[in-house]
Amino acid sequence: MNEREQAVLALIRQNPFMSQQEMADTMNLSRPVLANLVSSLTKQGKIVGRAYILPEENEIICIGGANLDRKFHVKGNVQFGTSNPASSSFSVGGVGRNIAENLGRLNHQVTLLTTAGKDADWQVIQEASESFMNLRYVEQLAEASTGSYTAIMDEQGELALAVANMEVYDLLLPSLLKKHETMLVNAGCFILDLNCPKETVAYIQQVAIARATPLVIVPVSSPKMNRLPETLQGVTWFICNTDEAETIVGHKIENATHYEKALQQLLQLGAEHVIITAGSKGVYAASTTIAPGHFAAKVIDKIEDVTGAGDAFVSAVIHSWLTGQAFETCIDAGLTNAKNTLASPYTVRPELSVDLLKNEMEE
Repeated sequence: MNEREQAVLALIRQNPFMSQQEMADTMNLSRPVLANLVSSLTKQGKIVGRAYILPEENEIICIGGANLDRKFHVKGNVQFGTSNPASSSFSVGGVGRNIAENLGRLNHQVTLLTTAGKDADWQVIQEASESFMNLRYVEQLAEASTGSYTAIMDEQGELALAVANMEVYDLLLPSLLKKHETMLVNAGCFILDLNCPKETVAYIQQVAIARATPLVIVPVSSPKMNRLPETLQGVTWFICNTDEAETIVGHKIENATHYEKALQQLLQLGAEHVIITAGSKGVYAASTTIAPGHFAAKVIDKIEDVTGAGDAFVSAVIHSWLTGQAFETCIDAGLTNAKNTLASPYTVRPELSVDLLKNEMEE
């Protein structure tokens, strides 16, 4: 055991009924870090009973992908069928995980539910994530590999080839989630990405409806739109890009009139709030009580990396909504966080905080 694990055990011996938040406050740690220490002690057999754990209520539960993303930048022309000299880099990613980290940095209590392998890739993801989210419900599977995405870029930075290994998410089934039913019924909000199998999406939708729990659905790509349920009943926020919206509404979206029609169609499917992102054109949004409108993208001098900007947008929208902000303010927060993530080399910018986001919105 390390020193922090020993300190947690000492607190539990003093008062087995302490909540995790009380222990985290006593040790000056974030609750996700404390929860992961407890999980480690349980796996070591140092903790047997669970008397000290009180039901965690009103947590944001993010369900979806947690990947290790690798990029190879080829020197010279890309040549297929042979070895290419290249430099490489890696970062942690996954829509569900990225949103969870953004929200964790914005002071929300977040739990990530995903499937992963028992491998070195997951260890990298865990170390980068555990300070911002609770990982103790992650299902590590010996027969699977942690999700990964590998991109080969040419000398101009354009994508030459990419491969994705996402089969592990096919195992993120309702049978796994039902093991954590107590946690699910106490959730304050669900955020679901479409890396999940269709039956899992339907299961969480039914839990959300039955418990009147807010549900946010964020598609991952157009091909995965077939994982949506037949209706968007019970969906509080549906946030997608233009390609994804075209897939579900069945027509091209090329102008403001098309966007308005698509927003109305998505609302008619049952969603309460709908946003369609349009890249540099900004976003189009509507709700059951607010007419469709356009919100311009924030002006940016230089884009460092587009990775994670969409997840940053979603996170800030939901953060503002959960803190009681008006619809237009939620959209502005999303656009602000997206802009500053585009200007950052990081998928989730490390300087993000509640105060920083507020100040950026006032600039």
